[in-house]
Amino acid sequence: MGERPGDDGAFMTVVLADDHVLVRSGVRMLIEAEDGVSVVAEAGDVGGTLREVRAHKPDVLVLDLTMPGGSSLAAIPSILEASPDTAIVILTMQDEPSLARAALRAGALAFVLKDEAPAELMKAVRAAVTGSRYVNPQLGARIAAEPDGRAELPDQLNDREVEVLKLVAVGHTSMEIGRQLNLSVRTVENYRSQILKKTRRTSRAELVAYARDCGVVH
Repeated sequence: MGERPGDDGAFMTVVLADDHVLVRSGVRMLIEAEDGVSVVAEAGDVGGTLREVRAHKPDVLVLDLTMPGGSSLAAIPSILEASPDTAIVILTMQDEPSLARAALRAGALAFVLKDEAPAELMKAVRAAVTGSRYVNPQLGARIAAEPDGRAELPDQLNDREVEVLKLVAVGHTSMEIGRQLNLSVRTVENYRSQILKKTRRTSRAELVAYARDCGVVH
């Protein structure tokens, strides 16, 4: 890992993790247009992200939340264990306050939306590499205005169960959830059964109402 940006001769190393090659290409061009910043590796899945972080110990990891190979959110602690000084910047299309809260709680320092201006990503990267937090302003306002639904869940759902609950509540089938989270349909069905048991609900409609009441979806 290089010297922290801001010192004489300092440079910043970055690993990009996104399963879309075109997204990585565009982000790489944006980042490397900045003086003193170098993209040292790219990854397209969760396993590859862990390998590249271990190999390069970058100053910054720009991480998509939805990639093959598992849950990016669940992988954050392992990423930080492999490289404790790496600042994680989430770059995603998902603008749910609950996801932003969960990512920050897991150890990410910044949360940026893909449909915002490119300059916002570099602002987030610059903030995160100095140890400061950065959240998309519009999303930050929603986080401040809305209750922390994850903290208020009364039934001890774990992070994976919350992910499945959210996708069930917005209408995804078990097959679709499995593809998105890289799980088998049987595993998704097991999660659904556990969620129903823990929340004492009996149907999808009741789960949707529960998720809305708890602030998991809005």
